[in-house]
Amino acid sequence: MATFFLIIIYLAFISLGLPDSLLGSAWPVMRYSLGAPLETAGMLFMVIAGGTIVSSLISGAMLRRFGTGKVTLVSCIMTAGALAGFAISPSLIWLILCGIPLGLGAGAVDAGLNNYVAAHYKAHHMSWLHCFWGVGATLGPVIMAQFITGQNLWRQGYLAVAGIQGLLIIILFVSLPLWDRVASRSQANSSEEGERTGNNIEADESLTPSTKPIQIRGVKLAMVTFLLYCGVEATIGLWGSSFLVGLKKLTAAEAASWVSIYYGGITVGRFITGFITFKVSNRNLILGGQVTALIGAILLVLPLPAAFSLAALMIIGLGLAPIFPCMLHETPVRFGNKHAQTIMGYQMALAYTGGTFMPPLLGMLASSLSISIFPFYILICAAAMLIFSEKLNLSLGTRHARRKAA
Repeated sequence: MATFFLIIIYLAFISLGLPDSLLGSAWPVMRYSLGAPLETAGMLFMVIAGGTIVSSLISGAMLRRFGTGKVTLVSCIMTAGALAGFAISPSLIWLILCGIPLGLGAGAVDAGLNNYVAAHYKAHHMSWLHCFWGVGATLGPVIMAQFITGQNLWRQGYLAVAGIQGLLIIILFVSLPLWDRVASRSQANSSEEGERTGNNIEADESLTPSTKPIQIRGVKLAMVTFLLYCGVEATIGLWGSSFLVGLKKLTAAEAASWVSIYYGGITVGRFITGFITFKVSNRNLILGGQVTALIGAILLVLPLPAAFSLAALMIIGLGLAPIFPCMLHETPVRFGNKHAQTIMGYQMALAYTGGTFMPPLLGMLASSLSISIFPFYILICAAAMLIFSEKLNLSLGTRHARRKAA
């Protein structure tokens, strides 16, 4: 039953990824039909991401009161309704209004499902969970490309994705009784396993009772790394198509298909990461991913033919793949179990902040200068992410060395 139910959770995460890549893919044609300037996509993206931040902050209380199943169901209803609203919006202001429930629903689903899988399934399922987000994010541009190829039917593209969300709502409604049943069985099995093996993990004894999570060595560096990661990922998703259309002279449909390759790299990379985690440490996977993403960003900057931009986007996607799930899973190892949940919340808040504000920042810069600044922006952010991550590892290494010496 747990395996069957995990498939339902994966389907829910596919639906979470579908809307994330739609706006960036459709915007090159949407903005002309709405009479909106290029940088308006950044404002609309901020509204959606702002809703995601708010719902993530209040998701803990909602999950405790209503349960993960009901919160996920209601959130999917909100996102489906918002996507249908995008399809019929007569003006930009209506898109902004529909962006609010879209962000609120997405944030609640994200926080709820991540927490549920972390609590009731083994660690490698976290990589596969985010792999299925990549499936949705990859399919989003593919679906939209079918409606904007040679014509301006972006509204039908949003309506098609809303219909897919509607099918998921039916599945979630039917499976509603299973959420508590699977959770109860998982908790019982975990208790028996802990008693039999003695693997119950205690809190980090090196921290005093008065220590605040934000004061723990390395926490701020980790938060900045999350901010930069999500900033890079979201910026490419939002502005990749505009860069390819504006600088590489591709059609909007071709650009949308190419951005789907980027999300495909993230998807395939996370699927493979789920198996690699059995043999390779999270720290090495994070470092390898960041170096790979930096190589892809360097390739994107070089003045090469358009085909190299496709390769660069795919390389960046593959590099980004292991970073986010591995950083999440590494949190208790880095900072101890006592404060892990609180620090996880800090990290997610900064991740959403990066995804909210860094893409619009590029939009403002591109409006003042040119969309040609896009690859340089990605390169600088990817390099900064690697630097902060390695500073974190150095800081943690110093702390562990001092603990051993004591």
